[in-house]
Amino acid sequence: MSGQQRIALFIDGANLYATTKTLGFDIDYKRLLKEFQGRGTLVRAFYYTALVEDQEYSSIRPLIDWLDYNGYRVVTKPTKEFVDSAGRRKVKGNMDIELAIDALELSPYIDHMVLFSGDGDFRSLVEAMQRRGVRVSVVSTVTTQPPMVADELRRQADEFLDLSQLASRIGRDPSERPQRPGNENGERNRPQPRNGALESRYGIRQPQDDDFEA
Repeated sequence: MSGQQRIALFIDGANLYATTKTLGFDIDYKRLLKEFQGRGTLVRAFYYTALVEDQEYSSIRPLIDWLDYNGYRVVTKPTKEFVDSAGRRKVKGNMDIELAIDALELSPYIDHMVLFSGDGDFRSLVEAMQRRGVRVSVVSTVTTQPPMVADELRRQADEFLDLSQLASRIGRDPSERPQRPGNENGERNRPQPRNGALESRYGIRQPQDDDFEA
C-alpha cells in the first residue's frame, strides 16, 4: 500500500464486538490505530454505537470515553424501545444511516475506506463509495460457522481483511484482562480500573472490550 493514501476507518461497534467475541480475542484500540497509521495518512477513525440512556450504569461508557480521548471520532445515539408483533419488548439501535452519511461526506477527502462490519446492508454504501473513486476494504471474518460477513458485502469490497489474520497485530494479550469476581448475588461486579499505569492522562481507565454489551 502507498504511504500517501488517505485512509478513514468506519467501525460498526456492535458488529465488531460480536465478531471479535466469536473469534475469542479483544481489540487493542491503540494498536488498531497504529496498524492503519502505518498504511497511509489516517484522516479519521469513526466508532459508531447506540447507547441505552436510562441505565444507571452503561458498561460501554468507559470504552466510549477512552476512544473519544484517544484518536477516535465517536458517534452515538440513544436506543429506541418498541414492542414487536408478538408483544415482546425490543431495543433498536441501528447506526447504519449515520455511518453512511459520514462516509459519503468524507469521500472527496479520502482514497481508502476501511469498514469494520459484516452487515450486508452496507453493500450499497460500498458501491456508492467506489463510484466516487474510493477504494473500500471490509474487515470481518469467514473463519466462523456461519461466516460473520455477508457474501454480497464481501464480493462488493475491493479487498477483504479477515480479523482472524489481523488478531496478532491489533489484538490485546489475554493476560491483560483482569479477573472480575461476582458479588454476593452471583452478579459480575462493576468494572474498576486495573492500575494507575493503564489510566489515561484524563483519568479514564483503559477499557476492556467485554465491557461492551451489543
